[in-house]
Amino acid sequence: MLKRILDFSAALLGLLVLGLPLLLIAGLVRVKLGSPVLFRQQRPGLDGHPFEILKFRTMTDRRDGNGDLLSDHDRLTTFGKALRRTSLDELPELLNVVRGDMSLVGPRPLLMDYLPLYSETQARRHEARPGITGWSQVNGRNATDWETRLAQDVWYVDHRTLALDFRILLLTVGKVLSAEGVSQDGKATKDRFMGSAGAESSSENGN
Repeated sequence: MLKRILDFSAALLGLLVLGLPLLLIAGLVRVKLGSPVLFRQQRPGLDGHPFEILKFRTMTDRRDGNGDLLSDHDRLTTFGKALRRTSLDELPELLNVVRGDMSLVGPRPLLMDYLPLYSETQARRHEARPGITGWSQVNGRNATDWETRLAQDVWYVDHRTLALDFRILLLTVGKVLSAEGVSQDGKATKDRFMGSAGAESSSENGN
C-alpha cells in the first residue's frame, strides 16, 4: 500500500512538473511522425491481467508496395531513436502509474504473446506490478539475453523493497544519461522472446 501511495504521488507530481515538456514532445511527434501521437498496446500487468500501455510513438507507418509495414529498422527515424535513447518515449507511462496499471519500479511489461512461452519460474515476474524501470533495466536492459533478463525480473520479485526501488531509480538516471543498453547490438529493437526455441525479429516497441 505504501509503494502504491508513493507511486501515485510521484507520478502525479511528475505529470504536473513535466506538463509543458510533454506537450512539446507530443507536438514534435505529431509533426515528425504523424498521428496518433501515442503508441497504445495491450500488455500483461499484475498477475498477467492486460492493460493498455501508453508511449510516445517512435516509428512511422511506412509500408512497401504491397501495403505491408516496413521493418522496424526502416521505420525508426532519427527523431524516434533520440526519443528512445533518452527514454522520453516512456514518459506517458506516468499516466499508467497514476491509473494503477504500472509502478515506477518493476519488471517491464512485455508482449501478451509471450505469456504462454514463459516457464513457471519466468511467469513469476507478473507477481509484481510492471514498472517504467526495473532491475533488468539497470543491469543491461535490451543488451542482455532473454534468459538473463527474465531471471533478473524474478530476482526483483523475490527481493523487492522500497530501498531497492530507490536504488534502482537512482541507477536509472545514470543509465538514461549514458543511453546504455537501449537496443540490441546491431538491431533497431530487441529480438522477440521465443521461449526455449530461440529468437527472431521483433515488432514495434515490443520491449
